[in-house]
Amino acid sequence: MMNLKECHKNAGLQKVLGLLIGIGFGFCLQKGGVTSYDTIIGQLLLTDFTVVKVIVSAILVGMIGIHIMKSFTLIEFHTFPGSIGSSVIGGLLFGIGFGLLGYCPGTVAGAIGQGQMDALLGGAVGILIGTGLFAHFYPVINEKILSIGIFPAETIPELFHIPRWIGVVIFILCLSGVLFILQMLGL
Repeated sequence: MMNLKECHKNAGLQKVLGLLIGIGFGFCLQKGGVTSYDTIIGQLLLTDFTVVKVIVSAILVGMIGIHIMKSFTLIEFHTFPGSIGSSVIGGLLFGIGFGLLGYCPGTVAGAIGQGQMDALLGGAVGILIGTGLFAHFYPVINEKILSIGIFPAETIPELFHIPRWIGVVIFILCLSGVLFILQMLGL
């Protein structure tokens, strides 16, 4: 049986695992209904909270899974400093694409998988053009914008000087509360 370090060095295995996990995630997005344009527009109009429920559920599962794997030393965290500049640029790029098309990058892939031509022609093409433009202008963006307002910590627990697991428990309680409130309100 292959150990973890051998798995990390095996590029072919990493690609296969990435493909399988991506297919699984896309399947879950589609089954959750968030690859539907009507569901996404309903979220933006605050009439359908399916997207929030799926995202919050995914965050909870991912956060718990990652921290369990970290506690068993199966993974290492690789965090990077954020900044106001990078948040603004990322928010603008995401928001423009989302506003124009009605899909986010994850739901574009899921919608393509179920045959939505607008996702293929608008979303995939837009992602490729946007990625190319960002890569082309990255040196200027990195020098002039991304370094504006560097955050004082890389993670929220670091910011508040608390152990990571306490931050995880707090987030689990808060996000579970969000799901509970949405369910109680019938949203």
